[in-house]
Amino acid sequence: NLRCLFNTTASLRQCKLSPTLSSLLTSSLSTSSTTGSMHDKIAEMVKANKVVVFMKGVPEEPRCGFSNAVIKILEFHGLKPDVYSAHNVLDNEQLRQDIKTFSDWPTIPQVYFNGEFIGGCDVLIKMHQNGELIEELKKIGIKSALLAAQEEKKE
Repeated sequence: NLRCLFNTTASLRQCKLSPTLSSLLTSSLSTSSTTGSMHDKIAEMVKANKVVVFMKGVPEEPRCGFSNAVIKILEFHGLKPDVYSAHNVLDNEQLRQDIKTFSDWPTIPQVYFNGEFIGGCDVLIKMHQNGELIEELKKIGIKSALLAAQEEKKE
């Protein structure tokens, strides 16, 4: 399921695709449906860790700006590569296409918390900017480094 984590219903409307883009995605998805075994494998992958990222490249060497931005945001909140799972979709073309079908989200990177699709780079940036990422991390048992820094300032 597509999940947009914004605070207002007006923002949720922004998640809808234009008719042209929707038509293009629908036609391309129908020609490359996720096979049962790959769907099962992806379902296992997204549940293998509290935070899972499908990206271009690896955390130490992202291969696109959007993947780099997601990694930088995670690092800003204190998450290191040993705390989350990252999967390089450039190493597996089938995974690169099937993860888009699995999430019903057309772009890479993709971020999952406790097996639930959160969104891509734009969603993670918005969550970081409005403070929602701190709360979402807390829900899955991860204390953001930003929260720890705020608590230290109060002491």
